Amino acid sequence: MATAKKPAAKKPAAKKPAAKKVAAKKPAAKTPAAKKPAAKKPAAKKPAAKKAARKPNAAFMKPVTPSPVLALVIGDKAVPRTEVTSKIWAYIKKNGLQDKTNRRMINGDDKLKAVFGGKKQVSMFEMTKLVSMHLKA
Repeated sequence: MATAKKPAAKKPAAKKPAAKKVAAKKPAAKTPAAKKPAAKKPAAKKPAAKKAARKPNAAFMKPVTPSPVLALVIGDKAVPRTEVTSKIWAYIKKNGLQDKTNRRMINGDDKLKAVFGGKKQVSMFEMTKLVSMHLKA
């Protein structure tokens, strides 16, 4: 026995609210009083707590005397370790001794080979180790 389905009762359609007519807004007349509000002034800066300037490590700033071999490259005047490194890099860049393909390697010319212990090529990190052997405190 087949039972017939009863059609679902229709709900009455909800009434839609009547559309209100919206009046088009007219642009406000420009008057001197209708200027943009003045930009806010930046807040006054509070005086920052002054940090003590970082003091350089005395060990780096202590002048060291280069050996006669290293003196050919950087000069024979006693200079801090930081200056030694700067002068060596200036010499390397001036003479184009940094390897073109592997920039971490330094090719030694006649003066630097003596500093490098006869090695033709050293890495940047090995260079600092070899140079430190030529410094006297």
